[in-house]
Amino acid sequence: MDALRAIRIHRGFTQESLANELGIDRSTVTKWETGESMPRAELLPKIAKVLNCTVDELLNSNRRKESN
Repeated sequence: MDALRAIRIHRGFTQESLANELGIDRSTVTKWETGESMPRAELLPKIAKVLNCTVDELLNSNRRKESN
């Protein structure tokens, strides 16, 4: 999830601080950002709220890759 990393950095969050806001382990955020795993669908709205963005913005980069 390239967009997640970019938005997280733009909003001034570290992986650790985002993980703390979401109540998850930092390694989970790392796995999302490296593409090793994806967030559960029910967690996407919470991530978007914490990062002050939309779910669509979080998923945007993945959609562009899939359409190529």
